[in-house]
Amino acid sequence: MSKERRILVVRLGAMGDIICALPAVATLKHGIPGASIAWIIERKWTPLLDGNPYVDRIIPVDRGSLHGILSAWRELRQNRFDLAVDFQGLIKSALAAASARPEKIIGFARTRERAAAWFYSSRLNPRGAHEVDKNLELAAAAGPTSIIRQFAIPAGHPEGSLPREPFVLASPLAGWRAKQWPMESYTRLGKMLEREFGLKLVLNAPHALTVEGAVPHVSGLPGLIDATRRAVAVVGLDSGPLHLAAALGKPGVAIYGPSDPARTGPYGGTITVLRSPSASTTYRRDAEISADMRAISAEMVMDALRPELAARKLGEPA
Repeated sequence: MSKERRILVVRLGAMGDIICALPAVATLKHGIPGASIAWIIERKWTPLLDGNPYVDRIIPVDRGSLHGILSAWRELRQNRFDLAVDFQGLIKSALAAASARPEKIIGFARTRERAAAWFYSSRLNPRGAHEVDKNLELAAAAGPTSIIRQFAIPAGHPEGSLPREPFVLASPLAGWRAKQWPMESYTRLGKMLEREFGLKLVLNAPHALTVEGAVPHVSGLPGLIDATRRAVAVVGLDSGPLHLAAALGKPGVAIYGPSDPARTGPYGGTITVLRSPSASTTYRRDAEISADMRAISAEMVMDALRPELAARKLGEPA
């Protein structure tokens, strides 16, 4: 019988980054004999791990309160970990790993905050470009016997109101405004989808968005997961809902501007990326929508969606 090996996974947030770490965590659990996986994560993202077969324990942290931070810290200190893997590369995540007092901490050599790497006993320079592949390389440094590229996404459950007829789902909000697509473009796209395929365009958000030509859908994470599973296709941005759709293997279109799809694009090949050839990678958190995002028209998105939607229509029973 294999000796239990207690592993702490550190990826506090955000949504897309957590999803991009799922295959790496599955690899740790599946590929290391006796692995017991605990994942420390911000409480608001814990629905992403509901029923995850590769995670034995969830340690939620409420970063907005001193009590929440101390509670998570005590839980880390009460357990003995053989290894911590920091997939985040921030000082706060490195501190969380160090607080658990593991025998070894593995992290990336190049971190978003340089001081984070000071806490690591082993540092990795990944060769892959995409975040999913980088995370898999970091997991491989722990010595698993096999690598698996599996996204364990929970079922979710219905929240809010969705059309009874088939629909295309879009989540128009992103981490910062420069990565968003103009709302008037959703209006044009919604009208084209209705006219050509009889499909509704549904806009999911934590609050109601009133956009002509689209149906608002208000939900939390479970409702977003459910809506994504039910959608016939998605239109996404560089944001968590797009990575969710990619992890579920949904067809659709991703609109990119100031961020690099080679690094943070939809993983798996089911979603077509649209980006202006002249777009520059800046990651600048500008207060206005990027000109590179405005360069992608509703007609361009419809052209990319059309083959998938036409194939689906032809495949429907008469």
